[in-house]
Amino acid sequence: MAKALVVDDSRAIRRILAGILGEVGFEVCQAANGREALEVLDRERATEAVSLVLADWNMPEMNGLEFVQAMRADARNESVKVMMVTTETQIEQMLAALQAGANEYVMKPFTREVIEDKLRILGLLPPSGGGA
Repeated sequence: MAKALVVDDSRAIRRILAGILGEVGFEVCQAANGREALEVLDRERATEAVSLVLADWNMPEMNGLEFVQAMRADARNESVKVMMVTTETQIEQMLAALQAGANEYVMKPFTREVIEDKLRILGLLPPSGGGA
């Protein structure tokens, strides 16, 4: 089972995202900020490494952008897919996140369908049915 890490200082958002990810087949870990998320990545590497991170931007201690930069500085995280899930809607923030190493960007509020669509774009879910 693939492992995902949800990083957000809001317990409610972590619970919602963990629910969506769990229903599509991910084992989910959670962290409340970027520092805690780096610790979780290191700890989980001992069993089965995390393959997906969903991270908020605005968090205490270490924000999402700082977390993505720190995570990408470690070559062991090169293959981890990163999706920013944030209220930051300005194009400058989106570009900064992508330049830092995020693979996708989702603006809050989000729907389950948006998260699933982004997971398909990242190649982590099979394409939705619908015929050709």
